Amino acid sequence: MFDYLFIPNILYSSKGEYSTRRTFTSLETVVFYVFAALALAGALMVISFKNPVSSALSLVLTLFSTAVLFVLLLAHFVAVIQILVYAGAIMILFLFTVMFLNLKPESLKFESKHLGFKVSALLVILLFVGYFASLGFKKGLFLSNTSVSEMEGFGTVQGVGTTLFIDYLLPFELTSILILVAIIGVVIIAKKRAN
Repeated sequence: MFDYLFIPNILYSSKGEYSTRRTFTSLETVVFYVFAALALAGALMVISFKNPVSSALSLVLTLFSTAVLFVLLLAHFVAVIQILVYAGAIMILFLFTVMFLNLKPESLKFESKHLGFKVSALLVILLFVGYFASLGFKKGLFLSNTSVSEMEGFGTVQGVGTTLFIDYLLPFELTSILILVAIIGVVIIAKKRAN
């Protein structure tokens, strides 16, 4: 409906007079920057809150913002699954786990031993990854000749299903086994606590 957003720019001349000039910015770009900033803010809140419930609710904000970014990529099915599965079901499991563990405030204390070294090592690793990724993008290693609109079935149920069950069948099955083992582990821990 709205393809462009009108943003007036005020230009000042050397005589102190001003004039307005019309510039048009893509509304899609504005939405991208807003929800990318929300996703980053939510991710920072996840790691900065001391209360696990507040962190889990901040993770919901991050997951919802990521779903909006999927909509901008025209992957509507993936966006809906992101909201239903991750922001819905998985977050409920996180909250139940946090409540089940009944964490006391003294158990939530952060161990800051060797924190400077750990942060420095993380920054060095991120620097190297960013450097080599930029080299790869400059050489065109990660770029594809097809655009999103040219990919048939991108973001649809059929496209996701075909890719998932043909190209990624083994990782999909291994993930389901991992989830099954986690569920069995939770049931065993719950039975031990009940006894």
